This record gives sequence, structure tokens and C-alpha cells, in this order.
Amino acid sequence: MFNNIAYAADAAAPAQGSPFAPLLMMVVIFGIFYFLLIRPQQKKQKEHVAMLNAIKAGDEIITGGGIYCKVTKVLDNNTFMVEIADGVTVKMTKNGIASKVTQETK
Repeated sequence: MFNNIAYAADAAAPAQGSPFAPLLMMVVIFGIFYFLLIRPQQKKQKEHVAMLNAIKAGDEIITGGGIYCKVTKVLDNNTFMVEIADGVTVKMTKNGIASKVTQETK
């Protein structure tokens, strides 16, 4: 009589999987996030920094506020003098530059 109860309890126990399966899934999900989200953002940021470092006098830029300007003078590594209208020159930092105007942007 007790023998049947012991067999029934053993049959109801769930099958045990590998203890590394959840860890493997976490690694796979992190890899997907890295290649789809993190890596492209890092690449875009490197390209933006390279563009900022290549700005020189005479280049046309777009500010973060959407104003088209022309760089008249590079004061130091972080500061520029830009002309936003005829005779209107302002000092600007690299942080305010959104992009460089190219032939495609015009």
C-alpha cells in the first residue's frame, strides 16, 4: 500500500534541466542587446567626435538648436567663433554643434 504512494510521488516530480540554461539565456540576450543597441550607438558617437575634431574655419555647421552657422575662427580645441548672420558673430563650444553641413544637407 505504501509502495504505490512512493511511486506516485516519484512520478509527479518535474524533470530537472541543466542549471546553466538560465545563465546561457542571459548571455545570449546580452549579446543581442550589445550588437543591436550598444555597438551601433558607440560607432555613431565615435563618428560624431571625429566630425567635431575635424571642424576648421570656413566650415558650415548646424547648432543643436537648428541654426545654420559658418565657423569664422577656431579659438581653441573646444571653442569656435561662428557667424550666424551678416555681421553677427558669437562664441560657441563643441557641445553645441549637432552636425556639419554637407552637400547632401544643403
